[in-house]
Amino acid sequence: MDYYKRFTDSLLTERLLSSGAVLIEGANGCGKTETAMQISASVAKFDTDEQARIMMGIDPKMILVGATPGLLDEWQEHPQIWNYVRREVDDRKQKGQFILTGSSTPDDEVRRHSGVGRFSVIKMRPMSRHDGTKYPGIHPTKHCVC
Repeated sequence: MDYYKRFTDSLLTERLLSSGAVLIEGANGCGKTETAMQISASVAKFDTDEQARIMMGIDPKMILVGATPGLLDEWQEHPQIWNYVRREVDDRKQKGQFILTGSSTPDDEVRRHSGVGRFSVIKMRPMSRHDGTKYPGIHPTKHCVC
């Protein structure tokens, strides 16, 4: 299936240039993972990758090793990864290290640092008729700026 570029693609690129990590939040099935995979250099899918689950049980920092930006898909399956990402962003002192995607909020029982100064948040919505057009911001049939 073809991937259609969206407004979020350029926003994600911008945020990676200014933050150590980017969190993409949104409804299930709105395209968070597909969008992130277009730019990510390594991927850990916590909902389906048994190796990722095993590594989380042994040493969560192992998940963070690899080409950047690294995608941590369905990160809320292992919410403790948030603090490891935050610490790794601090230690590396580089932008564009990680992309976290997930459609649900983790349980409040896990203590998480706010991520201020390390994480940028993108709220993603389902694809609109303006996403994927040749001229973003231009109505595809009326050719007017929307």
